Amino acid sequence: MHVVATAGHVDHGKSTLVRALTGMEPDRFAEEKRRGMTIDLGYAWTRVSEGAASTDLAFVDVPGHERFIASMLAGLGPAPAVMFVVAADEGWRRQSEEHLAAVDALGLTTGLLVVTRSDLADPAAATAEARARIARSSLGDVPAVAVSGATGAGLPRLRQALLDLVATLPTPRTDGRVRLWVDRAFTIRGAGTVVTGTLGGGTLRVGDTLALGGRTVSVRGLQSLGSDATAVPAVARVAVNLRGVDVDQVGRGDALLSPGAWSTTDLLDVRVRPHDPDAGATDLPAELVAHLGTAAVPVRLRPLDGEMVRLTLHHPLAVEPGDRLVLRDPGRHAVAAGAVVLDTAPPALSRRGAAAARARDLAHADDHAAVLADRVRRAGAVRAADLATEGVPTTDPSRVRTVGDWLVDPPTWERWAADLATAVDAQAARTPLDPRLTADAARRHLGLPDRSLLAPLAEAAGLAYAEGRVGRPGADRDLGPAEAGMARLEAHLAAAPFAAPERPELEAWGLGVAELAAAERVGRVVRLAPDMVLLPDGPARAMRVLAALPQPFTTSEARLALATTRRVAIPLLEHLDRRGWTVRQDAGHRRVKGR
Repeated sequence: MHVVATAGHVDHGKSTLVRALTGMEPDRFAEEKRRGMTIDLGYAWTRVSEGAASTDLAFVDVPGHERFIASMLAGLGPAPAVMFVVAADEGWRRQSEEHLAAVDALGLTTGLLVVTRSDLADPAAATAEARARIARSSLGDVPAVAVSGATGAGLPRLRQALLDLVATLPTPRTDGRVRLWVDRAFTIRGAGTVVTGTLGGGTLRVGDTLALGGRTVSVRGLQSLGSDATAVPAVARVAVNLRGVDVDQVGRGDALLSPGAWSTTDLLDVRVRPHDPDAGATDLPAELVAHLGTAAVPVRLRPLDGEMVRLTLHHPLAVEPGDRLVLRDPGRHAVAAGAVVLDTAPPALSRRGAAAARARDLAHADDHAAVLADRVRRAGAVRAADLATEGVPTTDPSRVRTVGDWLVDPPTWERWAADLATAVDAQAARTPLDPRLTADAARRHLGLPDRSLLAPLAEAAGLAYAEGRVGRPGADRDLGPAEAGMARLEAHLAAAPFAAPERPELEAWGLGVAELAAAERVGRVVRLAPDMVLLPDGPARAMRVLAALPQPFTTSEARLALATTRRVAIPLLEHLDRRGWTVRQDAGHRRVKGR
């Protein structure tokens, strides 16, 4: 399917033309039919055949009167192609110029000129003037067809011209995220809330869950071109039957979004092009209305420098870089400028000269690597998935550092690594018995956005990360000033594994409760009591001795077999009980588990 919007002055025959092409009535309201004038958007479709091939064409018929310019922009905004209509007997008129200004502001490049009412006047003059004016817009040099909606003259040529036109449109994206701008919302008895719109990208499916404002809705049913469908790919006119929302909770300007795939914003940096070629960004009014998709939002302009402008929106919208806005002056009922969105998450402008500096950065918006590097630099580190929700291109990460799911600013990464090393050294100097930083402390000190960055950062800094702590290599076992005493203790227990030294002997070696706790923390001893320790393999060696005893055994039998004292034997046996290696049978007997 291809979607084509109409454009042109009021009463130049746009609706008559659509009716002649499709056999359908695009004017939906009784008032429209009574007045013979379109006042809201109309929709119709037809299948155009060429040999064995056929193409579905859907038309969005927009109103031409200046009072309904907002409705016109809602219909024109999401459409990829335009059929510009001028009447042969009236020629170029005021709303012709207004509609062309909107087309130009949107940057549309695919269009066709149709000169209607050619049965009432020679179309040559109107065609020449219209083509000349259109040529100065984004449409450039367009083909032209003269027709009569009343007699049908020229309609076969028009159908062929439309086929030729849509054949030049780029292949639409049918995968990825969805954004459907709502242009109508109504209820159908037995079905509930239905919304319609032009699907520009992705695919809608029955059963899909979508985001709508602050709520979640699901797709109950789909129709396209009047037929039920289980899936509708872009580009298409589509009606969506929704579950989870009442009709008074949704309307034109809302957007159905893939959940979690879009971010909304009320602050944009844009490049503007005033409709008046002699005007600059500073000549634009400070307050305008921005039209995006079917939405119309009041905005405040802050010129940055040159053609760069910051827009503050009255309320947030789902916007991505590359979106085109029409900036309209509601006081003059005229298009003031077109704008291209460059950044949906711009930085604050708090320093003198920041606006001009920002404009210089925005001048590189077509350099995807530079855009990505600038966005990551401002955040320090950001998930690639989060950038995707903002529409920031991530295809060229050559100027950023990729760490798992994160993109990191290289200077920020280097600063983090240096700061981490400094913090580790400070920890070691402050508490030699505990020279390593905990992961949480390291993360808080650096301001890391995610703990998953810590291990690769420690490696980059030449540090060791293990067991949730960061330290210098080897610091996981080094006890600093207590190392000499530890050497004495380890030699003593190597010779007599179960002869745990008493407190006076430990203190003589410089090993108090704090030193023994640090030794246990790094895995160099097992503490049976605050001041009673064995080597780490002590419990396992004791089990081998106990397993050789007749089962069950008494505390006294265990003490003799281990060649130790009751002072050590009782806490050692209790330690083995806690580990589940031995089992108490009664007050005086134990057995090795499984024996």
